[in-house]
Amino acid sequence: MLQLIGFILVLCIVSGALLISGGPAVFAALPFELALIGGAAIGTVMIGNSTPVAKAAFLGFGRALRGPKWSKTDYAGLLTLMHELTRRAHRGGIVAIERDIEAPEQSELFATLPRLQQDKQALGLICDSFRLIALDPAMRNQSVTYLQDTVGEIVEDKQRAVGALQTLADALPALGIVAAVLGIIKTMAMIDQSTAVLGEMIAAALLGTFLGVFLAYGLVGPMANRFGQIIEEDAVYLDTIARIISSYTQDLAPRTAIEMARAALPAHIRPEIKDLDARLKVVRLQQGQLAA
Repeated sequence: MLQLIGFILVLCIVSGALLISGGPAVFAALPFELALIGGAAIGTVMIGNSTPVAKAAFLGFGRALRGPKWSKTDYAGLLTLMHELTRRAHRGGIVAIERDIEAPEQSELFATLPRLQQDKQALGLICDSFRLIALDPAMRNQSVTYLQDTVGEIVEDKQRAVGALQTLADALPALGIVAAVLGIIKTMAMIDQSTAVLGEMIAAALLGTFLGVFLAYGLVGPMANRFGQIIEEDAVYLDTIARIISSYTQDLAPRTAIEMARAALPAHIRPEIKDLDARLKVVRLQQGQLAA
């Protein structure tokens, strides 16, 4: 919400200033200049990046405005799920959760977190890690390194889209100059016109430079910065999963592992102990009813 308010504020202030200082010729040239710089900017991103990275970069504008994906409620659900998975695995081995990790889309446990079920990376991190531990017991000693590397690779892959947006922000002033030069070329071709006509044409040409600098430092650059922050904040969800699974391989009690993971979360997304206890009681009650 804060980013959306800031976005609207910047647009209103700059548009208002342009409306006051600009003339009819400037506003007549505005659609052309925007189309020129915007089209060149889109092409620049497409040239310099793979299709998935370019797509993620364009979607990054929406992500920057929406904010982080995971809320405090999502973290409470994740801690509850991981507690139940590790508790069962401690009691009956990986076999006890084999059905859950082999077919998470059909698991009653994972069904309680539909947003997690839809996130292939988080879901894969959970299921693949337990699956590897089951296939090779030696993975218990290497799980910390494996989990850290996996999370790092996921975050690094997502950060490529941030780099694409930042590169675009760096390129926009130059694209604005290109638009301005084209305007000057057009002006010079009509040098025999009156000074009033030439003045309007030069003002319209300089609009390209204005738009390039404004878009770079007023919109795209801040959006890229916020997008990068969101990716880092979302990575905490993966770090929490990795932390709990690592604790499991070190034979820590499930509740101890969950509490350590909860304590490591930033305050604004850290679930309350009372909320977590209530969720765990519901899970145990449901399991007791199923057993009966």
